[in-house]
Amino acid sequence: MGKLNWGIIGGGEGSQIGPAHRLAAGLDRAFDFVAGALDHRAEEGRAFGRRMGLAADRAYGDWREMLESERGRADRVDLVTVATPNATHFEITKAFLEGGFHVLVEKPMTMTVAEGEELVGLARETGRICAVNYGYSGYALVRQMRAMVAAGDLGRVRMVVAEFAHGHHADAGDADNPRVRWRYDPAQAGVSAQFADCGIHALHMASFVIGQEVERLSADTVSCIESRVLEDDAQVNLRFDGGAVGRLWTSSIALGRQHGLTLQVFGEKGGLRWAQEQPNQLYWMPLGGRLEVIERGGPGLSPEATRASRVTVGHAEGMPLAFGNIYADLAEAIRARAEGRAIDPAADLYPRAEDGLRSMAAVFAVAESGKAEGAWVEARPPMMR
Repeated sequence: MGKLNWGIIGGGEGSQIGPAHRLAAGLDRAFDFVAGALDHRAEEGRAFGRRMGLAADRAYGDWREMLESERGRADRVDLVTVATPNATHFEITKAFLEGGFHVLVEKPMTMTVAEGEELVGLARETGRICAVNYGYSGYALVRQMRAMVAAGDLGRVRMVVAEFAHGHHADAGDADNPRVRWRYDPAQAGVSAQFADCGIHALHMASFVIGQEVERLSADTVSCIESRVLEDDAQVNLRFDGGAVGRLWTSSIALGRQHGLTLQVFGEKGGLRWAQEQPNQLYWMPLGGRLEVIERGGPGLSPEATRASRVTVGHAEGMPLAFGNIYADLAEAIRARAEGRAIDPAADLYPRAEDGLRSMAAVFAVAESGKAEGAWVEARPPMMR
């Protein structure tokens, strides 16, 4: 099977996430960027699409036009990425799944748990892939952590500590900045701000690495900038279905922190520590041994980590490369389905709609627990209880 066709909705000029998706999708030359509805302003979107190299008839004014045109083409897109504001994810993803397209949707996948359950059911019914861009799970050493946990190197996992804390929204004077304001507006962001924006990345990574899903949680949420309706800081205690305990801190007012995504896993026989800002090193402490530094790209890594290493050892690895691994996984999954064969196990790691659904259930659970002064609440979606 040759190169696959790719299109994106959103991610237009000035977008924070659009360039990362374009770089990631083109990284392995598995996808050709052939279609897009890049802006909610039709003419600006068409013009930007043409500047990006799209043919005039595939630089669309909106996603509905793109859906109608692409579904009738022999060379239709094989994968559609939805990189639009949160409140539009469900409607667009549903429409393209129903149209027979594979979809990668930005997180959060939906605005409600019921919408998430509908997309999970629809993906199963149509046989289409519905993936969610928890792109940080594409880092090579995150996949190495997962492989070490699965291999039993840590023994039983006792504790996982996840953080996603930054200080980029710490200025109360940014209250009217449109790039900040919408994140704390319930009409646009839903029931949660910081946890739904960043906390779910940390939660997904914790579950991805330890192979367990959260069952119950207790949350302390606060708006440190008092004018905000939704939280800008949250501390969440977690209980996983495999017996692990979790601690998760997420914040947007942590001055001095830049990106702040870190993960620590502590087991009976050893502990692991990784930080996204230093992604080339994974720290491993075996019980009774010495602290070891595992280098990305070095010898002896798992097949999953080896496959995900894009540049030679010692060189910097970045976020678009991690996103690129998600796209590489999806290309392999689409080709395997088309060719009627099993997917390469080292590539069968892309986040599914089920992951998006679990995250949305956790978002609502955090909001509920925060309002109830930290009461322990059910964190699983109804269809997974």
